[in-house]
Amino acid sequence: MATKRAAAKKTSTPHVEQPQMQTQKSGPSMVLVLLLIAISFFTGFLYFKVQNLEKNAGTAQQLGQQQQQQQQQQPAVKVSLDQIKKLFTKGSLSYGDANRKILFVEITDPSCPFCHVAGGLHSLAIPDDAFKYESDGGVYKPPVPEMRKLVDEGKASYVLLYANGHNNGSLAMQALYCSYEKGKMWESHDLLMTKAGYDLINETVKNDKTKIPDLANYLSSAVDSNFLAECLESGKYAAQLEKDQKIATTLGFQGTPHFFINETAFSGAQDYKMMEATVKSALK
Repeated sequence: MATKRAAAKKTSTPHVEQPQMQTQKSGPSMVLVLLLIAISFFTGFLYFKVQNLEKNAGTAQQLGQQQQQQQQQQPAVKVSLDQIKKLFTKGSLSYGDANRKILFVEITDPSCPFCHVAGGLHSLAIPDDAFKYESDGGVYKPPVPEMRKLVDEGKASYVLLYANGHNNGSLAMQALYCSYEKGKMWESHDLLMTKAGYDLINETVKNDKTKIPDLANYLSSAVDSNFLAECLESGKYAAQLEKDQKIATTLGFQGTPHFFINETAFSGAQDYKMMEATVKSALK
């Protein structure tokens, strides 16, 4: 009887140790599961990263093709210096007079991504290394800041005209005209030409007059929001924008932005380095 009890005790021993053996195996199994989860997460992250890069590349290519198509819509128009000088009149968004050696003209649309890139405050409007600013380690030198330096130095004059390049910039351009009344055009310009300004113009305002308070509040650090809202509500500069577009057509406008250095045209968001020889020649 004692022998049977001993045998029973002996045979029961493996059943006591079994849970311990399973516990020992669960450690590596759990590590393996966590490792697989981590690999899956990282793979998913890489996939979405690649998808996003491809999307941005596609967007840049699409925008580039769009601008090229705009530029090919009509043949080049011969523009005289007298035509450029006549733009510096009362009522225009101009700085300086027509007698300076260099006359800069910018035909622009605040909703245009290429105009934003050229403005020097929003290189990511076009997700392409070709438009990465020199200040950010790239090769592109935006033209507008360089032109403004020459205006501030009294060596050049500057005038802005509106042309519908991307369909959402009419109210924003009218806001620039309203701001010009208060001597704050560039201050409003520099707010609108940032990423925040671009998103507001193209995703919120979109020329919807019910969104005028949003636009006025955004520009309140530059211009009194009540004045700006009243100015925009009145539509007092809507006819001026139509006039701008007609003038732009006579100058051979082929897409925004479109620049002139005196009578020499530079179509698109060209690197300022491509313009420097013309500027230096005019300054002689």
